[in-house]
This record gives sequence, C-alpha cells and structure tokens, in this order.
Amino acid sequence: MTASQTPTAADELRGVGLRVTAARVALLETVRAGDHLGVEAIASGVRDRVGHVSLQAVYEGLHALTAAGLVRRIEPAGSPARFEGRVGDNHHHVVCRSCGVVADVECAVGEAPCLVPSEDHGFSIDEAEVVFWGLCPGCSTARSS
Repeated sequence: MTASQTPTAADELRGVGLRVTAARVALLETVRAGDHLGVEAIASGVRDRVGHVSLQAVYEGLHALTAAGLVRRIEPAGSPARFEGRVGDNHHHVVCRSCGVVADVECAVGEAPCLVPSEDHGFSIDEAEVVFWGLCPGCSTARSS
C-alpha cells in the first residue's frame, strides 16, 4: 500500500491485531457510514452487507472495535448506546431531548481534556466528555407550531 492510499477496513482491523472477518469489515463500514447509530441499526446495516449475523455477534464485534479504538461508544443519559466512527479527536455531542438525534460538536478549546476540574482528586485526567442538550431544528419547529 502506498502512502497516498486510504487503508481499507481490513487493513485497519489487521493494524490493531483483530482477525479480519466479513462481519467485522461490514460492522466497521456500517458504523462509519452511519451517524451515531444504535445497535439495531448497525445490525441491520451489517445484514444488508453480509447476510445473516446474530445480534450477539454484533455486540461482540462492537466491543472488540471499541476496545481497539476503531469506533467510539457514546451513551447519552437515558439513551441506549450509540456508536460512531469518528475517533481520536476531541469532539463532543449535542442531543435532542425530544427525538434523540445526536450530532457532533467541535471542542471550543481543541485539545483534551478541554475542561479543567476544580478538583482532580489525584487523577491524571486525559479526557472530558461533554454532552449538550436541547431541541433539534425539527423538534423546535414542531413545538413552536
């Protein structure tokens, strides 16, 4: 592979020491093609790509991909886990209180952890997770009508 080529999902799996399977490739591609997808939506996308795959296999695959740093798991309060392919940067999320849609928000500071706690209790802090809550444009419009 030359420096100008983008690594394939299979290359990335190999690069983090994971076995390359059709289901894992489909899982990684589905998460990256989606927008903060839940497990059911991911399972549907994987099935569209490779045929039958159990929900348990999807959960296990997502766990492996998350542990390897290829996908990120987010869990807004009161919502099921969602997964995104945007990893390795310092971004946050905004969540609609009404419909649950999630969108990325760039960090205002730019570098992690981006917030400094009033007391660190001896921890070596390397990340701050910020979730903004509100109403998305569609829900705002619906409420004002």
